[in-house]
Amino acid sequence: MKIHSADWQDYQLPLHQPWQTSLGILTQRRGRLLRLQDTEGRIGWGDAAPLPEFGIDEAAATAFAEECAYLDLSAQRLDLSLNAWLSGHPAARNIAVNANLGALSDKSPAQARQAIAQGYRILKFKVGTAPLLDEIKALKQLGGGLPAEIKLRLDANRAWSMQEARDFIESCQNLPIDGLEEPLLRPDPAALAALQDQVDFPLAIDESIELLAEKSFFQHPPVRRLILKPARHGGMLASIEIALRASVAGIECIVTSALESACGTLACAHLAAAIAPHSVHGLATSEWFAHDTGSRAEIREGRFCLPTVSGLGFQPNR
Repeated sequence: MKIHSADWQDYQLPLHQPWQTSLGILTQRRGRLLRLQDTEGRIGWGDAAPLPEFGIDEAAATAFAEECAYLDLSAQRLDLSLNAWLSGHPAARNIAVNANLGALSDKSPAQARQAIAQGYRILKFKVGTAPLLDEIKALKQLGGGLPAEIKLRLDANRAWSMQEARDFIESCQNLPIDGLEEPLLRPDPAALAALQDQVDFPLAIDESIELLAEKSFFQHPPVRRLILKPARHGGMLASIEIALRASVAGIECIVTSALESACGTLACAHLAAAIAPHSVHGLATSEWFAHDTGSRAEIREGRFCLPTVSGLGFQPNR
């Protein structure tokens, strides 16, 4: 493959409402798109959107964008969808995604009902952003009124001490919880394993990727789920390597966006379709933006619809 030209395009996207986690609040998203054109006129795209507080530095975000643009061109040359190029299987048409409803403390039952009416079967909330007892009360009120098929996915972003995490988990015992991400302020494998033994639903690590480097992690997994953000790992191929190791160890992988623009979110969706086509991923985030870098994928009945064209399928705004 020969590259004819390359350029970067900066963007700044305001959010409809603040994105609140225990690590801070975002009101806008900054990044840049990489545009590569080969000598035959094909164009590949990548999205670099650093988010240091979530472990995504400039170097990792740039590596993700550069790899994505090259993979986009490679898949186009073979007339394959990017997820088919990555997996070696026929192209996926769609993948299931959870609703991203923000901080639990800010949400009303009416917003949960609206997401359910739109076809979502897993509702994700940020926790650890309000006093523990208040969140437990809100969680019980919400969970007690849900239809039987609906589950809650929770993300604490390393908000709690060990005792706080135990208290929260104990309160969840009779609720329809799909999983809990990053419960501990200072996570270590032994503490996470002790918490995982306490519950039937999966605990997950996301930003605590330093734990993956420990020799025993995949030999004796302390949690049952990994959250993969390809920009944090430096690209899709590195993420696939982690997913393969996780699969051997019996760990489920869920792909989530790092609140990238439409381009980066689409790349994450192709990765999700390649490594875990039957899981429910965290990619319904584009609706948080007041405007975007390009055409957004349609989400229909809780499923993210992938482009039917070859490559990434990103269509930028003019």
